[in-house]
Amino acid sequence: MDLALNIALVVPRRGSAGIYGPSCEACAELAIADANATSGVLGREVRLVPVDGSRPPAQVAADIARLIDAGAIDAVTGWHISPVRKAIARVTNGRIPYAYGPLYEGGEHTPGLFLTGETPSRQLLPAMDWMKSEYGIDRWIVVGNDYIFPRGTGVAAARHARAQGSPLVGQVYVPLGTADFTDAIRQVEVTGATGVVVLLVGGDGVTFNRQFAATGLDAVIPRLSPHVEENMLMASGSDCNTGLFSAAGYFEALNTTASMDFAARYYARYGQAAPALNSIGESCYEAIALLIALATRAGTLSVGALTRAAEDLTYISPRGEVTMRGNQLIQDIYVAEAVDLDFEVRGRISAA
Repeated sequence: MDLALNIALVVPRRGSAGIYGPSCEACAELAIADANATSGVLGREVRLVPVDGSRPPAQVAADIARLIDAGAIDAVTGWHISPVRKAIARVTNGRIPYAYGPLYEGGEHTPGLFLTGETPSRQLLPAMDWMKSEYGIDRWIVVGNDYIFPRGTGVAAARHARAQGSPLVGQVYVPLGTADFTDAIRQVEVTGATGVVVLLVGGDGVTFNRQFAATGLDAVIPRLSPHVEENMLMASGSDCNTGLFSAAGYFEALNTTASMDFAARYYARYGQAAPALNSIGESCYEAIALLIALATRAGTLSVGALTRAAEDLTYISPRGEVTMRGNQLIQDIYVAEAVDLDFEVRGRISAA
């Protein structure tokens, strides 16, 4: 009988989001190593079961359903886009715990689903306000991929901008895998936008950054993205990162004890040639850390017990002190500016 606690790790291995995969896998493996270095979880050794999250949502969900039915997994975690999350949630619903790491559009209440990622009301919208305060940006245009997260976040951004008396000047959505952003960039110009909210995933964001910088607009119109992380900075190239800002709960550049300790353990394990340490990779560590904290408090992996254990749960993670409210993690958010191939933190938005 297999006494290990098996967690399905759903991360993208190809496509637009494939750029995030190596960092996600490395951070998840570190979380498991940290757990197994003590007593595991509930006295059981923890193992990861890799699942490719870049495939069609129904296909990913079918794999998860088969693993659950076979008794091969005890929980699900990872970084994957919202359509994949929704498909997986339909098969995990109340059966096994599901710790979802990515930022997302908000409003998820599936039983047994616990979320560590940032939501627009606590991440992007305050960051837009910060950019207005610091740089006077009050004419935003949204450029995003055409799926649940960008669309839902775009709606939130539009409502917020309108309430602030500065409505969005436009919203442009393109399919995943888009290679030519000429029309989107033209919309930035013709609308007179003074800032761009970029809701493009991975490789699409890299392509947009390169084409945007090629027009020279990067020198005069800042971009703000919750998706941009260190892998994308490297892929874009330092010449394309001028005027690029990101908002997230974690950056490698955070000068905090928790963050620096996490980075030290990461590089001690993987060496300096490791996949870039970043907010999206760290979200996979964060999701597993939450699952462990919940299980430790509940003394079981029962969905009902974990749900009760989540209320007001507080613990220290690489992001600092974080607290659960219902099924959602509440955390400080930081705004950082790209400088060459790294980020420098410029501001903090408190969770309080």
